[in-house]
Amino acid sequence: MPFSSEDSKFYLVGGGIASLAAAAFLIRDADVPGRNITILEALGVAGGSLDAAGSAQDGYVLRGGRMFESKYVCTFDLFSSIPTLDESKTVTQEIVDWNETMKTASKSRLVRDGHRIDKPEFGITERDILTLERLAIEPERMLGRSRIADHFAPAFFKTHFWLMWCTTFAFQPWHSAVEFKRYLLRFVHMVSGFNQLHGIMRTVYNQYDSMVRPLSKWLDERGVQFQFGTRVSNLVLNEANGETRVEGIVCEREGRSVSIPVGPRDAVIVTLGSMTEGSTLGGMDRAAMLDGSSAATGSWALWNRIALNRPAFGRPNVFTDHVDESKWLSFTTTLHDPAFFNLVRDFTGNVPGEGGLITFADSNWLMSIVLPHQPHFIGQPSDVQVFWGYGLTIDRPGDFVKKPMAECTGREIMTEVLGHLRAGNTASVLDHAVCIPCLMPFITSQFMPREHGDRPEVVPQGSVNLAFTGQFCELPDDVVFTVEYSIRSAQAAVYRLLDIARTPPAVYKGKFDPRVLFKAFEALHDL
Repeated sequence: MPFSSEDSKFYLVGGGIASLAAAAFLIRDADVPGRNITILEALGVAGGSLDAAGSAQDGYVLRGGRMFESKYVCTFDLFSSIPTLDESKTVTQEIVDWNETMKTASKSRLVRDGHRIDKPEFGITERDILTLERLAIEPERMLGRSRIADHFAPAFFKTHFWLMWCTTFAFQPWHSAVEFKRYLLRFVHMVSGFNQLHGIMRTVYNQYDSMVRPLSKWLDERGVQFQFGTRVSNLVLNEANGETRVEGIVCEREGRSVSIPVGPRDAVIVTLGSMTEGSTLGGMDRAAMLDGSSAATGSWALWNRIALNRPAFGRPNVFTDHVDESKWLSFTTTLHDPAFFNLVRDFTGNVPGEGGLITFADSNWLMSIVLPHQPHFIGQPSDVQVFWGYGLTIDRPGDFVKKPMAECTGREIMTEVLGHLRAGNTASVLDHAVCIPCLMPFITSQFMPREHGDRPEVVPQGSVNLAFTGQFCELPDDVVFTVEYSIRSAQAAVYRLLDIARTPPAVYKGKFDPRVLFKAFEALHDL
């Protein structure tokens, strides 16, 4: 396809980190003028699932943050070209410098029966270790759509190893064994410090303020066009002689249907699906409500339409039809009194930003919280603190609030948190808190059991001017539910579509480093 850096137009569907990264790679590595790039986004703001909003008065909201670590080579490659908002350094350098100052070292990764557990032992059996080793070498095609629970005895899912693993990465026993295998290999270098979260990296502020805003600013300064309030509902596809070409984009904007023509020298890059589609918010005295119709709208509806009778475009129903297995609830709490942060600091022995995720091991909701360094939002007042948490088993009654987490208000969720911390006087905390629950039906849909072909290639076979990015396209070796996966997919899409003689940096493979393997062996055996 003879794309022209000067004349071709590029349409990026979705305004999340994958599309923002694709726009940056088009400019940086393909010399495409920013004015030739248009990002189409249904919401009124860029960032997709890497969002952050709100105020000190009404409460801040984070649907969730993503784990960071040093081997996110595509992410650091991209942000080495993007200056921080104050333009004092690159975003990559800011992250590296910050994590030299604020190293994660948890003194209370697990809390049980009101007591913190320092350096929890993994507690897995030799049989479990052999199963982990078998999964690491078994071909993905042989694992197919099997679930993690198909490979382990029930006792494995009560070990400290599983409690720490599933809450760090949001796995459930019914999730994909293939994805679990990929995570084992992708993060084998972190196993030795896993019980203290060694190697976990953080951004200075939340990831929207620290990454999305600088990247959006950089794109805007180069003339990239952001069309917000524009929902793409379909693509006009021409299929002939074994080739598929996009000739038009059908959008809904301000209640009207709009068609954007796609010329023979233009290209379209689509972010498939969405982890946060259908998210709903509650309040301090209002529960979030499950949106059961969200699979029929937005990004999922687009993927369903274009994949119909096109096997090369994947099978979206594999990921959308299991809401009871892909939903969970997060919450963001804004505090106007330091009592809670002081309580957690004294309880855990960690200052905010140092300890990372704290999981209440005996929680019926399998609930975790994380207290980041403050301020967590740009412009956050100095007398306000913000923390985030989530629960994995949200349909079970709480231990202190006898209701399912999915039905709880922010006040009830905070009451449950304080109960697990064995806090005495809770009224002073609750009176100065704004806790906002967020229920997400598809947040772990990318972990659903899958097999080859369920996720399409970045550039499907026969596609001339169409590529896919995001969490639901196929990238060998790397793992979904990470910023790295989105950015790697964007880099691959740009290089392959434009036939650039480059490839994204290789995925780090600690499995080939004997020192890494030896340390992981010792940790798994609690040596």
